[in-house]
Amino acid sequence: MENPQNPPQQQMDIELSEEVAEGHYSNLVIITHSHAEFILDFIKIMPGVPKGKVKSRIILTPHHAKSLLRALNDNIKRFEQTHGIIEEQNFNFPVNFGGPVGQA
Repeated sequence: MENPQNPPQQQMDIELSEEVAEGHYSNLVIITHSHAEFILDFIKIMPGVPKGKVKSRIILTPHHAKSLLRALNDNIKRFEQTHGIIEEQNFNFPVNFGGPVGQA
């Protein structure tokens, strides 16, 4: 008998193309938001290159942004339990893209 408090999980089929599976390297994320969405611009900045390049832009609803935050938090905790504490580094990028200022 099924427990109504824990309904069975549906399985989802997700396709990952070779191009997307390669991923993009990013060492900076700029986060902006409006009342309806969060925008995450993933940027690659290389030493000696005067211009960074946005490699990927992800647009999320506020609900999905909060779910991402929770999932990332959970994964960082599990990572640190296995591999040790990740030391935080403060980077001072002289970057201003306009719009609301986010933090990463």
